[in-house]
Amino acid sequence: MEELVYEKEEQIFKILEKAAGAIMAHYHTITKADINYKTDNSPVTSADLDSNKIITEGLLHLFPDIPVISEEVDLPPFHLRKSFQYAWILDPLDGTKEFLNKTDEFCINLALISQKKPKAGYIYLPAKKKLYFAYAGKGAYEWKQTGAIRLNCSSFSLDDEGLRVVISHSRMDALTRFEIERLHQPQKIALGSALKFISIASGEADYYPRMIHIMEWDTAAGQILIEEAGGKLEDALTGKPLEYNKQSLVNPYFIASGIIQ
Repeated sequence: MEELVYEKEEQIFKILEKAAGAIMAHYHTITKADINYKTDNSPVTSADLDSNKIITEGLLHLFPDIPVISEEVDLPPFHLRKSFQYAWILDPLDGTKEFLNKTDEFCINLALISQKKPKAGYIYLPAKKKLYFAYAGKGAYEWKQTGAIRLNCSSFSLDDEGLRVVISHSRMDALTRFEIERLHQPQKIALGSALKFISIASGEADYYPRMIHIMEWDTAAGQILIEEAGGKLEDALTGKPLEYNKQSLVNPYFIASGIIQ
């Protein structure tokens, strides 16, 4: 199945590009009437829903046997999900708050998962028209009109001074602050949504500790992007890679990094 997905990457790219176009059609015209709130008080907009519809329908047309697990659709019960040999995991608009704040730091996250691991991943930045993607065993790349450019993580020691550490724009929690303060005069880089993972995979940042729970669709594409660029995205307590399509889709605390010497 991974090879079939790899062979159809151009069609997948086009689906993501179409969804990005739908998101940007709302970008400068969205009003309060277009915003609703979920039970966890997170916002959802017409842009989220339009993107979700385009991507879900497009993927099911290309791969009718692969179910789609999306942030914007009710989750199938675990007794059904655990039998999925393959599944797509989708966040059709990661960084809705950044989208509403007009920061340009929002994206589409899509990953193919199998046996609890991401096998392919795509992150599309609608405002910047940039696409990053990775396949297990084939590397991580940024798409350019002139051809794909391979991504490589940085290499460093945790004892180094001035490590480039990625943080969220939002208020930092105490555990994440503690992890960062253990480092030697780190340089803090604030980024939104999955741009944090891209910065690690591209070698523009070194370290990203996250001691707040986020969901599987927030990390699956970023994880394979980082892993295929040589880095790691691991459970902060066990040191093992994150797993997907769990009974609960909530991630444990994690640390994403380049190549630690």
